[in-house]
Amino acid sequence: MLDEVVEVLACPHCGLDLERSGNSLRCSSNHVFDFARQGYVSLLSGRSKVVGDTAEMVAARAEFLGAGHYDPIAEAVASAVTGDGPVVDIGAGTGFYLARALGDRIGVALDASKYACRRAAKAHLRMGAAVADAWQPLPIRTGAAGVVLNVFAPRNASEMRRILRPGGELVVVIPNPGHLTGLVDRLDLLNVDESKPERLADQLRGHFTPLERRTVEFRLELTHAEALAAVAMGPSAWHTTPEALEAKIAALPSPVTPTAAVAVARYRRSP
Repeated sequence: MLDEVVEVLACPHCGLDLERSGNSLRCSSNHVFDFARQGYVSLLSGRSKVVGDTAEMVAARAEFLGAGHYDPIAEAVASAVTGDGPVVDIGAGTGFYLARALGDRIGVALDASKYACRRAAKAHLRMGAAVADAWQPLPIRTGAAGVVLNVFAPRNASEMRRILRPGGELVVVIPNPGHLTGLVDRLDLLNVDESKPERLADQLRGHFTPLERRTVEFRLELTHAEALAAVAMGPSAWHTTPEALEAKIAALPSPVTPTAAVAVARYRRSP
């Protein structure tokens, strides 16, 4: 992990700055966090009850994203990241979107899954990865981030605002109603709540000012194996089994042609 990335991090126990100490990070209160051999560090406070994505879910995501199926979303995210300074991705998964958006900036990938952080730590030379709980105080110094990313991930508005510098920006991606129509509906899986855009606005109100919002919509052509990965990498994976999914997908025509539909929204930190 680059020293420039360490300078963005904070102790999850006391909020003090972290500094490198051999193969560990340490604050002045002597809280110590060891680097895993894969290059990431766990900055959980010990109080977290969040359950991160499994190794299987992360592997499915890496396979699906690596094949380029969501490249239009990644391109929209990258074009929306216009601010200066470090980029912090909350719920970063494998680091796919953050790596595409960094340019010459440094980045921090935060995720509750150690399996995701193992991959994110290697996704970009200027990126560091840390296991963290989005619902707890984030292990990021106050005002350290120039941009915060939040792609298909939980949103803790007060913490996102705290870690952003004045004038900093937030880029959020949410699935629109109808996302992956032609796949999830045929498999009787979780659909996107029609009120999701309104709930996002309620969550961010008072913390962020809307700047722009665009819809990214495109048709996918997936083999049965790719369709399985598309489902296995997301929240629907918690509500079914691989065996049940495989049986249902095998009955679908090939290729499977769902429609991806997401909103990419940009906000400015409120004063």
